Order: sequence, then structure tokens, then C-alpha cells
Amino acid sequence: MSGQKSKSTAPKPTAGATVSRTTTSDAIRPRRRMTQNYLVIWVDGNINENTEDCRNTLAQLRVVVSEVNVCRTPEGCTEFLNKMDDGKAFVISSGALGQSLVNDIHGMPKVDAIYIFCGNKERHEAWAKDWPKIRGFRNLLQKKEIPDTEINELKRKYHQKSPVWWYTCEMFLYGMLNRGLRSLDMEVMSKLGFFIRSLHLQLEQLHKEQSVNFQKPFTVYRGQGLGKEDFQNLLDSKGGLLSFNNFLSTSMEPKVGMEFVERALQKNQDIVGVIFIMKIDQSKISTSNTPFAMIDEHSAIRGEKEILFTMHTVFRVVEMKQTTTNSRLWEIQLTITDENDPQLSALTNRIKEEITGSGWYRMGKLMLQVGHLDQAEELYNELLESASTDSDRAFIYHQLGWLKDDQGKYPEAVKFYEKSLEIKRKTLPEDDASLAATYSVIGTVYYNMGDYSKALEFHEKAYKIYEKTLPPNHPNLATSYNEIGVVYNNMGEYSKALEYYERSLKIRVISLPENHPSLAASYNNIGAVYTNMGEYSKALEFHKKSLKIREISLPENHPDLAQSYWSIGDIYNKMADYSEGLSLLEKALDIFRKSLPSTHPRIQNLMNSIAAVKKKL
Repeated sequence: MSGQKSKSTAPKPTAGATVSRTTTSDAIRPRRRMTQNYLVIWVDGNINENTEDCRNTLAQLRVVVSEVNVCRTPEGCTEFLNKMDDGKAFVISSGALGQSLVNDIHGMPKVDAIYIFCGNKERHEAWAKDWPKIRGFRNLLQKKEIPDTEINELKRKYHQKSPVWWYTCEMFLYGMLNRGLRSLDMEVMSKLGFFIRSLHLQLEQLHKEQSVNFQKPFTVYRGQGLGKEDFQNLLDSKGGLLSFNNFLSTSMEPKVGMEFVERALQKNQDIVGVIFIMKIDQSKISTSNTPFAMIDEHSAIRGEKEILFTMHTVFRVVEMKQTTTNSRLWEIQLTITDENDPQLSALTNRIKEEITGSGWYRMGKLMLQVGHLDQAEELYNELLESASTDSDRAFIYHQLGWLKDDQGKYPEAVKFYEKSLEIKRKTLPEDDASLAATYSVIGTVYYNMGDYSKALEFHEKAYKIYEKTLPPNHPNLATSYNEIGVVYNNMGEYSKALEYYERSLKIRVISLPENHPSLAASYNNIGAVYTNMGEYSKALEFHKKSLKIREISLPENHPDLAQSYWSIGDIYNKMADYSEGLSLLEKALDIFRKSLPSTHPRIQNLMNSIAAVKKKL
């Protein structure tokens, strides 16, 4: 049901601090920083990175590590291992080279495990059983868990060095932390939460000590290789906002960023090189929220004139241009956002209100807001096991219901919501606003199941509580009006639907920022009524208003964006403009496939609509 939950997001995240790459050589110097505390070396005399089989294998490995080092001879692998200063290596060998290679490297302390990549496992088991470091191959691709031994070692030695030192030293922390922040990996964030906070606080303290050095605006640089899809997303964001979800490493030296990009371009022909040129004016930001500092004196690696920014630093994309010397290299001009930026502050302030709470509860709500459903479910199940109060359990059940609703698992959603409702009825007054919220979402699920009478019953229970307990312009009252309007619209009572939608819109225009997603929901729903009434020009007007807001305020693959494309495409089809309509429906389907489970009802319904339009062409 449109507008059932207020879903809004911060600016588009970029790909983050590290880019997956493959390097090929007989003996390659190891990278300074690797994901987790190991390197991967693939040894195969017949490797051909242009074949589909090889690319698929590399793609699987990149799920686990950020770089795969390829050697074509056992001697090249041995030389590589001898040049390693620290860390452990996982070695993958072809069956043809395996026996001789294992004999050469098995005794090296840096070799943690050896995996034999072959088509005939039985052929190699006989000789492999005498070498304990040989552990097979499939295990590597499946091993993503964080090594507790490394975490425990970090905690034991943590007091000996500063957070910045640990972040920059050659161990598992850098890659693991940034990977976890980019992907909202709950295991990483829960185990390294102590470190994330410590690093942020050290940057905050260092910034206070160094603030005299930042009185005037200055420029920093960052070189990065981006995949073609990520680069296209970046091009599409010109004039918009760009968020780096991880801790952001930059340099005051342009050549540092350029050297990184040049190496990346040489190693991988499928990426685009980007030099971010970042204009920094500390007067434009709240440095307690976005601290940054020069870290050379505290870093494990000196001499890069590095300035490290905390996670979620946000920039406005000012200009993009292709360099004249290299068609694969672009310069992107960014400026750090003013805390009074109207697009940013209006949305983020409202979102902060909507995700009130503390610690992991707030994180879970944020994950639901931005569509990270699997991570949110993992987190809430962990929180449920440790919940100690009825109010916590009621809240978690409510959030799990929301999550199942978003996944299209409506019976499961009702069960979770009813568990929440049962607890609340025992502990709260009958007109408590929290009860109204649960009545409302249960009504939404029944609507999604097609049971409109049940949906109306629960929405009216919510509406009556809200009218008693809330001021007349409260956003929750607007949501309640909106949901009743949705039900009436689907019951064919269009005049009643329009009445409730307009009451909802009136409140939202007063109480919400102009680009808030809930305003988009109101415009969308009014457009839907006009579509049902056959007034297509009015319907297009309201749906396009909705789409404009969603393109500004939501991620590019958010399901609500797809819904806008679907709605507008449907109107064009009703007006017999089938080519335009089909184009929009296919655009919507592409987003749904990226953002929803493959079994979600909306995907099948949209596919049916597309098939029907194609028959008319």
C-alpha cells in the first residue's frame, strides 16, 4: 500500500574505499592493504583471464577478497610469498602444478592454507592427505566469517596503539571494516563496533587539535577505480549528493591519487578511473558529525599527507569531466556539503526523527528505511534473543512484521504484528498511539492480501486513536488518512478515496519537507484515483510530481521508484501510447528485480502487465 510506511534515505552511497581488482604477474608486489588478514594467490600455468570460466571464478573469489593475485609458475608464487612483509596467504593451485608447488611452500609460515583447484578431486586426494595445510577449494569460497582469533588479538593489543594506527596497519582491519560499512554487514559492525566508535572519536579529537590548520578552504584528492555500472551511477548524480559510507582516505598531494588510479587502470581494463577533487571548507559542516584530520603522525604508514574523514561524509557533485589524456580517466569536482544544504538537512533531519532510538535499534530502523532487509532481519533476530523488556519485544516484533510485509510474506507479517499487538494491549492504555501504529500496519497487510474489509477495520481503529491523541497536522494522522484512502480506492469508492487523500496531502504539505518521500506517496495515490476515474491528464500530472520527488530522495533501485514508472507507464498504455508505456514498465521491472525477492508478487504482476502490452504492439 502506497504511503503505508515513510521510507526516505540519505544521499546515494558511492562504491566506497576499495575496488575489487585482479592483478596478474609471475611475481607481484603485494598490496599495502588487503581485505581481512590474508592474501589470495592463484597459481595456474594455463590461466586465461579472457575466458568466461576464469572470469566466473574470479568473481566468486572477489566475494571474499578485494584482490586476487595470479601467478603462472610455482617459482612466481614462491617469490611473491618471500616478498610479503606480513599477513597470511591462501594459495589456490591448479591440479597440474599442485604437487610440486605444495612441496615448495608448505613449510612457509606465511602460508595459512592451500586449495587445489581441479576437476578430479579423487585423483589428488591420495597425495594431498600427507599435507595438512591442504584444505580443499570449496571451503575458501564459502568462508566469509570474521576470524575471532584476529578480533581477540586486536582487543588484547588495542591499548598499545591508537585507532588510526590500527586502521592503517597491514592487517585484516582496514579491508574488513570498510567492506562491512559499505555493505552494512551486521557481523562486521557488531564485532567492530567498539573500533568504529574509537576511530570516529580520535578523528574528532585530532580535528579539534588541528582546527587552526583548516581555517581556510583547501583541496584534497582521492583516486579510485570504479566498475562501469558504479561509474554510470556517479555520472547520473551530477548536481546531487554523494555519500561515502566508509571511512574516507584522501591526500593533499594530487600525485598520490593519480598514482593509485594509473595502477588500477593498468591492472583492469574494465574499470573507469576517477580522481575526486574535493573542496573542503570546515565552516560549512558540523565537525562533530563529520570530523576529519591529518593522520600522518599517527599512521602506521607515513608520507602520504593523508587526511582521513569519518564514515558517511557527504559531498555535492559539482562538475565532471573526462581528461584529455586518457578517455578512461575522469575528474570529479566535489564540495563538502553545507550543513544548511536544503536538500540534505530537510531530509536527514526528518529521517533522524523517524529513526529515533539508540544503538542497534536505531541501526535496524535505518536499514529498513534504506531497504537492507536481510541485514535488518539478522539484526532484529539477534536483538530479540537479548530483549529484556516487553516494550523491546513489542518493538522488535513490529519491525519484523514491517520487514516481512516488504518481502511480500504477508501471513508472516500479520503473525509478527499480532505478537506485537498482544504485548501492547497488556501493557498500554487502549488509546495509546503505539497501538494505533500497529493497527495501521496490520490494516496495510490485509490490504496487500486483498482483504479490504479487514484492512478498513484496522485502519479505522488507528484513525480514531490518532484523532483523539494527536494534533491536527501530525504526520501520523496524514498517514492514517492516506491508508483509508487507499482502501476506498481499491474498493471502487473513488470520491471517498480522493477525500481522504486530499486530507492527507494537506497535512503533509504543511508538516514535511518538499522532497519528503511521503509527499511523493500522496501525489502517487491521488494520481491513481484519477487514473481509475479515467482522467488521465490529471493522473499524469500527479504521478510526475511523485516521480520527481522520488528521483531526488530515494536510491536509484528503490521499489517506490519502480512503482512510479509502472504507474506512469500504465497511463500511457491506457492512452494507447504502448511504446512509451512498455519502456516505463520494463524500467520498473529492472528495479524490482534488483530490489525485491524474485518471488515477490509485484514482480509477477508487472511481468503479466508487460506481456499484455506486448500483445498490443
